[in-house]
Amino acid sequence: MRLLIKTIVVLALIIVIALAVIWSQYQKFLTTPLQVGEAGYVYTVENGSNLLAISTDIKAAGLSSLPARYLYIYGRLKQKAHLIKAGEYLIEPYTSLPQFFEQLIDGQVIQYPFTIIEGMTSQQLINMIVANQRLTKTLNETSLSQVMIAIGKPDNHGEGEFAPETYHFAAGTSDKEMLKRAHQLMTLNLEQAWQNKAEDLPYKTPYEALIMASIIEKETGIAEERAEISGVFVRRLQKGMRLQTDPTVIYGMGENFDGNIRRKDLKTDTPYNTYTRHGLPPTPIALPSQDAIEAALHPAPGKSLYFVATGKDGRHAFSNTLEAHNKAVRKYQLKKK
Repeated sequence: MRLLIKTIVVLALIIVIALAVIWSQYQKFLTTPLQVGEAGYVYTVENGSNLLAISTDIKAAGLSSLPARYLYIYGRLKQKAHLIKAGEYLIEPYTSLPQFFEQLIDGQVIQYPFTIIEGMTSQQLINMIVANQRLTKTLNETSLSQVMIAIGKPDNHGEGEFAPETYHFAAGTSDKEMLKRAHQLMTLNLEQAWQNKAEDLPYKTPYEALIMASIIEKETGIAEERAEISGVFVRRLQKGMRLQTDPTVIYGMGENFDGNIRRKDLKTDTPYNTYTRHGLPPTPIALPSQDAIEAALHPAPGKSLYFVATGKDGRHAFSNTLEAHNKAVRKYQLKKK
């Protein structure tokens, strides 16, 4: 009897010690931070990877001093080991293994910024996307016409149809997906802005407003001038005057533009030469910002029909008459009084 009691006591003691050890290890698992340094550590979960492989990899990389199976066992006990998602993860300083596991099942992958700059052309955007190493390349052809086919918009020209904005994406996102996002956002922004447009505008469609917005975008980088420049162009259209805006001529010149625009260029007819043709050009000439779209749809009231660059901070001088405009040209462009 005494032997039995002694055996039970010993077994109980062993169980208590084992439970204490397990509890101690569990507490270490919960609280011990991964060894990633102050800058953190970018860890990539490949497609098809599993938690056991990740646990082993974390240990082999020297990120954890705990046994590799701890993370795997934890995930199995949580019944979530199958929910991990592929992608790039930033393990920040003081992140514990359970916290890292939550990142994996929540899919908290690194989001990289990608900024589309207002005023650039659609082809420049495409080239920038193709050059981005974190985007997966799926486009076989990268001309604007072929890209529009690839994103399901074969009937669209494509110029001006992507919204300037800072987007965030996970590594591995496709080039096509990024372009679709930007196109969808521009479509949405334009539709919403069109619903609140001013009355009596010389545009029949939102697309015509987009064309005007692109011209405004290229004409000025000064926010408070956009509506005023829009007013000039709207009044010129309403009066049947040519827009006579250099950026459209430059766009129409394409690769022939060498950085300078000459008198002969203003006289050389192209579909985009608003010195030789009335009305709007056939397509936008750049990617307009939302502010430029708003300016196109809400032109400032006034009587000015002309403007010229002053050469100071990118600003312009506005004139109501041709005579006043010619004086402004002599003053600011020809440097004559």
